[in-house]
Amino acid sequence: MAELVSKLIINFCVAFGVVLGGAMLGGVAAVLTLQPPTAQMTTLAEKMKIWAVVASVGGSIDPIRYIETQFAEGQISLATQQILFIISAFTGAQLGNSLIQMICKGGTAP
Repeated sequence: MAELVSKLIINFCVAFGVVLGGAMLGGVAAVLTLQPPTAQMTTLAEKMKIWAVVASVGGSIDPIRYIETQFAEGQISLATQQILFIISAFTGAQLGNSLIQMICKGGTAP
């Protein structure tokens, strides 16, 4: 159980970091190219969410195939774990996006 929680936290943090770090560095790039940084950061954060989830859970379509294989073999608990990893990564990516939106637009996130 401890290993599962550990992997969930790691997936969450990796996805969160991809969105937050990518948007922040995109903001720096926007300043260097004389573009409005907040607009660039919010756009990048929104676009990076799916890539953050993919990077967090393994970087390919393999986790989806793994879920399919485990369901087909009747091993529901292993497939459920993989689904939890994806949900954890999505939550981290969404929180990172919401934080960037809140920072750039001020006030509360959408």
